[in-house]
Amino acid sequence: MFIETDVTPNPATLKFLPGREVLGQGSADFDSADAAAASPLAEALFALPGVVRVFLGADFVSVTRDDGTEWTSLKPQVLGAIMEHYLSGRPVMAGAQAEVDEDVDPADREIADQIKELLDMRVRPAVAGDGGDIVFRGFRDGIVSLHMQGACSGCPSSTATLKMGIENLLKHYVPEVKSVRQVMA
Repeated sequence: MFIETDVTPNPATLKFLPGREVLGQGSADFDSADAAAASPLAEALFALPGVVRVFLGADFVSVTRDDGTEWTSLKPQVLGAIMEHYLSGRPVMAGAQAEVDEDVDPADREIADQIKELLDMRVRPAVAGDGGDIVFRGFRDGIVSLHMQGACSGCPSSTATLKMGIENLLKHYVPEVKSVRQVMA
């Protein structure tokens, strides 16, 4: 099994591409070992010293290290854990993923659907290329709420991406959008 590794805009995060489906659809973001109980793969990665976040995408895994750990020692361990997981035949997720709650005024459902379509078609593929994801959380009073995951969470350029890139794109195509804000899970 050959696993490719890519850098991300977040220097604390590397993207690992196992050459096969990870989640296929959707994503899962784990910010602690306790949260990783839903995923045997994430649990295995959190067992490695220095791992502080694991993000599972359609066909990749992003791993974030702590400030005291160097990639030179952690990267081979992550590669080994991913390879061992896939060779074991265990599932990536132990159960069904929870649905994401959205805060949308029922009168704005059509606008929210437009926003989600733009995010799915124009934003999420680019963000996935950098080892992360952006999840729609709501639209009220002209404000779009988004949750940044994976390499995007804690990335030094995430605020600029959110404000200068995503906000401008949404305002251009959806005049009802006034601003975009980041929300935590």
